[in-house]
Amino acid sequence: LGPSDLYAAPSLVDLGGLRDLARLPHPTLDYAPHEGASPIDPGRSIFAVLAERDVLVHHPYDAFEATVQRFVTEAAGDPSVVAIKQTLYRAGGRSEIVDALVRAAGRGKEVFVFVELKARFDEERNIEWARKLEQAGIRVVYGLVDLKTHAKTALVVRREGGGIRRYVHIGTGNYNAATAATYTDVGLLSADPDLGADLNDLFNELSGSSRPPQTAFRRILVSPTFLTKRLLELIAREAEHGRAGREARIRAKINGIADPEIIEALYRASQAGVDIALVVRGVCTLRPGVVGLSERIRVTSVLGRFLEHARIYHFANGGEPEYYIGSADWRPRNLRQRVEVVAPVRDQVSRARLDGILELQLADPTAWDLEPDGSYRRRTPEGGAGADRRSSQERLLALGSAIA
Repeated sequence: LGPSDLYAAPSLVDLGGLRDLARLPHPTLDYAPHEGASPIDPGRSIFAVLAERDVLVHHPYDAFEATVQRFVTEAAGDPSVVAIKQTLYRAGGRSEIVDALVRAAGRGKEVFVFVELKARFDEERNIEWARKLEQAGIRVVYGLVDLKTHAKTALVVRREGGGIRRYVHIGTGNYNAATAATYTDVGLLSADPDLGADLNDLFNELSGSSRPPQTAFRRILVSPTFLTKRLLELIAREAEHGRAGREARIRAKINGIADPEIIEALYRASQAGVDIALVVRGVCTLRPGVVGLSERIRVTSVLGRFLEHARIYHFANGGEPEYYIGSADWRPRNLRQRVEVVAPVRDQVSRARLDGILELQLADPTAWDLEPDGSYRRRTPEGGAGADRRSSQERLLALGSAIA
């Protein structure tokens, strides 16, 4: 660019206008088109598949439309389904999921939707969706006093074999097909009876109380009442393993970490011999690699084609590992000011896939490492001519659903 190409603006520039430039077709500059995989056989009922096994999905590598959206749309048209309950935080513009919920209500199914009106920048759109849902006869609840409900949960209740069976989706991303194409998120689709009972209890509380959820849930961890306490217990347990010489390791992929209590617990775990590896896209007030404080902690940030949005926690637990996914970052607002849901992942195939995601991102040759002084340093790809210098996102695109 030359001087004649530059314009001095008297005030802030609306950078949102750059989106229009980015949408212009430039084949030599654009990413190659990507179509997500369909990990669930389209020739079978999604509920028949989930009755046999859990399915972990990873967007956009797995198509949102063929997995989570299908979960809701198939439920809406299934005569055996008696109820659908769901949280909506950012549904976006036109929504196939909202349309499916309206169809379900029109077919006589019980439909309950918890719409969070305080979703920043989406307040007006969420009000419009809430009105549309109410006009269809759907029971809509608008949020808890002084708390945002940021959980990503859906529950389908189905008549089977003379009784009922519950199916769930618990995820890290919004029920929004547009963002699912550009944000990386994970979600668990399951017919686990305990997870189903937990979500049933959660929706009962959300629909009948103005307080944060108080139920003693079987599996899920819910903020602001239980999640922080359990996270601190899990970190302290790793520290005990470290002091005893057992396998002690924490890995997490989150959007941000800024909660002082969690950070202090991680420092103590590091000093007890726990290896801690964090993939943090955004704000991070923890300082890794500080002598006498956090030598065993490293923090990586992955930037690329997709916005990294998934939350995954892994605790080695002395050789009996535990994995969790959910909507909560390790920030005060998520742990203390929002309703968030985190769920354990127990299926071995799903765990292997989470493990693969963490390993690829932590080893990403194009990632950024957080230094002890708070600065970031970009990695320099190593190896000879045959070394794989692709980013973790590029490798995941190539692998599709085959990572597990």
